[in-house]
Formats: sequence, structure tokens, C-alpha cells
Amino acid sequence: MCAALACLAGLLLLAGPALVHAQGQSQAQVQMQALALNDLPSKSNGEQAFSADRAISVWSREDLDAWWAALRSMEGTHGILPARLQPPADAAAWSTVSLPDVRSRASHATVSVPAGQARSYEMRWYRLRYAPPEGRWPTSAALYMPRLSAMSAAVLVKTDEGWRQVFDNQYGAREQWVRPLWALFPPALTELNQNRSIELVVAVPVLHGSFFSVSTVWLGAREDLESLPRRRWMLQIGAPQAISLTLVTLGMFSLALWVRRRSEPAYLLFALASVAWLLRNLHYHLNLPRSPLGLEWFWWMTHASMSWVMLLTFMFALRFARRQFPRLERMVALVVLAGSLLTLPLFGLAPDPVFQQAINALVSVLGTVFVGVVALREGSRELRLIAISLALSLVLGVHDVILLAGLAWPEHIYLMPYATLIIVASFLYAVQRRYIGALEEVEQLNACQAQRLQQQSDELLAQHERLREAERQQALLMERQRLMQDMHDGLGSSLLSAMVAVEQGRMEQDKVVEVLRECVDDLRLVIDSLEPVGHDLVSLLATMRYRLGKRLQVGGLSLEWDVQDLPPLAWLEPPDALHVLRLLQEALSNVLKHAKASRVRMVTRNQGSYVEIRVEDDGEGFDLDTAQRGRGLKSQQRRAQRLGGSLKIESSPGQGTRLSLRLPVHRPLAPLQQGVA
Repeated sequence: MCAALACLAGLLLLAGPALVHAQGQSQAQVQMQALALNDLPSKSNGEQAFSADRAISVWSREDLDAWWAALRSMEGTHGILPARLQPPADAAAWSTVSLPDVRSRASHATVSVPAGQARSYEMRWYRLRYAPPEGRWPTSAALYMPRLSAMSAAVLVKTDEGWRQVFDNQYGAREQWVRPLWALFPPALTELNQNRSIELVVAVPVLHGSFFSVSTVWLGAREDLESLPRRRWMLQIGAPQAISLTLVTLGMFSLALWVRRRSEPAYLLFALASVAWLLRNLHYHLNLPRSPLGLEWFWWMTHASMSWVMLLTFMFALRFARRQFPRLERMVALVVLAGSLLTLPLFGLAPDPVFQQAINALVSVLGTVFVGVVALREGSRELRLIAISLALSLVLGVHDVILLAGLAWPEHIYLMPYATLIIVASFLYAVQRRYIGALEEVEQLNACQAQRLQQQSDELLAQHERLREAERQQALLMERQRLMQDMHDGLGSSLLSAMVAVEQGRMEQDKVVEVLRECVDDLRLVIDSLEPVGHDLVSLLATMRYRLGKRLQVGGLSLEWDVQDLPPLAWLEPPDALHVLRLLQEALSNVLKHAKASRVRMVTRNQGSYVEIRVEDDGEGFDLDTAQRGRGLKSQQRRAQRLGGSLKIESSPGQGTRLSLRLPVHRPLAPLQQGVA
């Protein structure tokens, strides 16, 4: 590992001078093409300075503290800086320099401080002159710099009294490296310089020999320039914030999936990677710590978390491979852990961000190459896409390492946050492909299962039809036997008795006619019981009324019909219907033969759990104690019991008779159906 890191650091150090040289050539060409700032033509979108006059003052820490204190004391006032803290007045101290002005971290690595000697500081003054378009100052003028990586910067404007502060970035210095610099000139100051140019200085303190980066400078009207820092802020801060929060939301969703499906570790890895990425991007969401020690630990955490992000990303990507590599994953995890421990800011040593990013680059290169090799061998489309996205992210990461080292592109934005979009998009595509594949597999299994179920259903249906046919034949046989028994016990017995009586001359013609009429009524009842009534008791009673109406009328009885709707009786089958009809027929026959009544009333009522049928007459009535010993009443009681109901008879001499038949609406078990003679 150390050898690999040394090689990577050596490549950066070797590439540094070449990149700086190429950058110096491009800056020189720009400088040759650009005009001096006080000769720049007016532009509607402000003026960009590619060169400035620069002077360098060597200060001690006490001088720097006095400078910051003087700036704080001048805040909100019209005070003037002390002479010793002002830019050099000697013209020989100034020289023209191209912008951007950068000292790379590779150059910083070659600067050493003798033992026992305190570090000195450089106050780098960048002087600019600006003339407003058409000689008239706008209502509000502004200065914009895309990037300024150094200590707390300030902007001074020269007035007749001396140098006056217009911008002090002490409170935002910790975020200055990533946030654009935006300074507004007071309207009162611009009014004093109508039809004149203004001389200003950007003061940039840096540690002697350390890294710094000063970008080009834009000057102009506020309304012309304010879109530039807004766009820069959106690209450099706003978009990474949105990406981080979106990734955390996806991570929470993935964690919820893992809680429900512990057998899928990919969901947990994605959730942990999103948390690590949030730690990596905390500087986009929080103000940096004020204390130096807190700031060192903060940067160590954000830089070290990048290695964990990549480790978890590679582990997640390998979950889409056909085979797993636990030994390799443990080895890379140990490398990341060792790198995090080696860069701890202990013993007052601040972690080197280039060294930390070199560890990140090593992990990224190894992981991307390995995932790419596995993707090529296995031929998985999802894994190949993930490998391509990791390779693109690696390119963006190299861009950020070069930018962080100050080797090239000093005004570029950091692109690594956008690499997250590429990786997450590839992950979502892979998850979507796996999800669609799982759905297709389930659909195929469901189709096969449906086909087997259809075959079994067809077989069961055929078997059911055979059983139904057998049951139908058995039902026909049983119904035939029941009818034969009914005909034998009821109609047959009556006809035989009548025939014997006629043969013996013991029955008169009227009696014969009555017996035959009863036999016909009984035959009609048997036929009516076979008619489908749909378990409707009212329809059954209506059929009986139609059959017996004329007989009642001939017998001198008027029938009062007080029948209300009743709920359907699911158990009411032809045998049960015949019992009901015969029971009521016998009741009406008793009224005709014995009651000597003029009126009979048929009543039905729904009592909730049971229905009630009443036959009431206004006849002579009878004594129940004497009548209960007769066979007719006992026969009616047996029919009611077979129906699962009850029969109640109320009568007294001279008060008429009321027969009440109560039948259950729901009958759990139908009683045994037997013919009754």
C-alpha cells in the first residue's frame, strides 16, 4: 500500500511542474491578449480582469492578528487602515501578474521551515483599477471572484483619506475555498468617484510557501454581475446539497427495505454509503468549526469518509455479480481503515488532504478496475453499466484531486458530487433490471402455476360433473321412491279403502265423491311440492290457495288472506314443502269437516329467527285435553318436528281454533325426511 501511495504521490509531484508550466503558458497568452484594467472597454455584463498589479508583504503572526483586528474595528465605520497595514506605497514593490495566480500543493511540499523558526506569512496585494462604462458609476457596483483559496480575504478601496475597507471575509473564511467571493461597493463611495476610475486592492494573506489560489476578478454593476455568483453557488453548493439530501432519502428507503428483507445486504450497503456520502459533503451543509483543532478533525472526517463511500460502493456493485469476493472485500476494508487511522490529526499534525485524496484515489482505482474485470468476465449488463459509471466517476475524482492540489483548472468547480448522480443512476438501473427480472420470473412461475391449476381445475370440474350426475341419479331414485311411498301410503291407501267400501256397498255416492276429491287434492299437493319455488314459502302457500280455494268455497268457507313477505328458507326442498302443504291441508280439512266455521284466516309473520303460519277459524272449537289423544293431531306434531319447527294449537269450545306453525329461518341440519301416511 505504501509503495502504491508513494508512486501516486510521485506522479502528482512530477506532473505538478508540467501542469503549472502549461498553465503559465496559457496565462501568459491570455495576459498578452488582455488589456490593462484601466484600459478595458465597457461591457454590459461587467469586466473580467486577467491580470493585476501584485505586491507581497512579509508579515509575522502578530502583524496578521493586528490586520484582522483593524478590519473588525473598521466594520460599519468610515475608518482608515493604519499605515503599516496598508498596501505598499512604493511603486517598485508592484509588478504585473497573470490571473489566476496559483501556488500548487506540490510546490508547498518542497518548502521547509528551519527547526525553531516561526512560520512567516505573506500578505499578497492584488491591485486593480476600474473605470465604469461611459464614465458614469452605476447605483451599486460589485466585485466577483469565482474562487479564492487562502486565509481570510479583504477588499480595500483607495479614497482621498487613504485605504478603506469594503469587504472583510473573516466570518466566511473557512468556506471561502468553495464559495464565490462577492463584494458590494457602498453607493456613497461610487458617487464620490463619478467620471473617475477607482483603485482597489484584494488582500490575500497566506502562510509562507503554502498553497493558495486567486482566480480572475469581475468588476461591474451589481445587476450585471449578480447572476454569476448565484450560478456559481448553485453549481458548487446548491446542487451538491440537493444531491446529498436526495441520496440520504434513497438511503433511508433502502434501509427500510433491508429491515424487511435482511437476506438482501445490498440495501444495507446502499444505506451506509448514503450516510458516508452525507459526511463527505457536510461542508456543503454546515459552517466549519471555529477552532483549529475542530477544523482539522472536520476535514479528516470528510476526506476519510470518501474512502468508506467508495468501499461501500464497490461492495454494493459486487452484489450484482454472480459470485462474491469476501476475502477481497475484507482486504480493501482493512486498507481503508488503515488509511483513516494513518491520517488522524493526532499530536498536532494536520492531515494532508492530498495524501488523503491519494488514498481515496488508490481505493477508487483498485475497486473500479476489479469491478470492470468482473463485469467483462460475467457479461452482466447491469454490472458493466456500473463499471462504466465508476470509471466516469474516477475521471471526475482525478479532476478534483488535480484541482485540490492546485495543478490545473483553478476556476473549475468540484465535480465529484455530480459523480454521485452517475453512480446512483447506474445503481437504480441495476436494481430496476433485477426487479423487472424478478417480476418476469414470478410472472413465468405464476403462468406455469396457473396452467397447472387450470389442468387440476379441469380435472376437478370433470370429476365434479361425474359426482353431480351420480348425485342426480341418486336423487331421482330417492325421489321416485319417496313418491311411490307417498302414493302408496296416501293416495293409494285412500283409493283402496274407497274401492273396498264401494264393493261391499258400505259407501254412498257422496262419500265416494268426497274421497275421490281428497285423493285428487292429495295428488295435486304431491305435484305442487315438486314445483320449484326458490325456497319461497309465500309462493308455496299461494299455490295451495289456488288448489284448495274452490273446495273451501264449495264447503261454505270464506278465506281471508293475511300473508306478508317472508325471508327465503334455504332448507325448503320438495320433501319439506310436501310436509308443509300436507300439514296445512289437514288443518283446512279439519276446519271443513269438524269446525262448522264460516270463515277461515291464513296469516304469516316474520319473527326474525323464525317465521309463523297461522290458520284461524271461527268454528265451534274443541276441548284440547280430549282431542290431543287423537291420531290427527299427533300426525301434525310429527310433521312439524321433521320440519325442525313447532306446532301449537289453541282452541276451546265455542271460541274457534288457531293453529300456529313456527319454522326456523336457518336450519343447521335438516331432519330426516320421511313420508307420513
